Amino acid sequence: PMTLLSGKRILIVEDEPLIAMTVEDMIIEMGGIPVGPASNVAEGLRLADEGGLDGALLDVNLNGGRSDDIAHRLASHGVPYIFATGYGRNGVEGFPDAPVIAKPYRSETLAQMLAALIGQ
Repeated sequence: PMTLLSGKRILIVEDEPLIAMTVEDMIIEMGGIPVGPASNVAEGLRLADEGGLDGALLDVNLNGGRSDDIAHRLASHGVPYIFATGYGRNGVEGFPDAPVIAKPYRSETLAQMLAALIGQ
């Protein structure tokens, strides 16, 4: 078993249940603790404010909304995050330094990005 995320709490913000479940499984496989998944902005903000997070994966588009507010909230708490979008870097505006993973992504790619994100 991989331990790249050993004991790390990773927030999942994703409105597609199948993808959310896949990401949850992957985080568990890597030794991490999935938080959420949040499927909308309000839920994502609530979980971000509960604290205790080590990182987050944010789907950019959430049922017509966008996860920008969640990203800003996480940043204010010092929590690093990765944006996930089918549009790649072009789908993300106003966050030039945020890592972006293009959907669909392979779990190995996400695993490497999360590990790098939280400095494991």
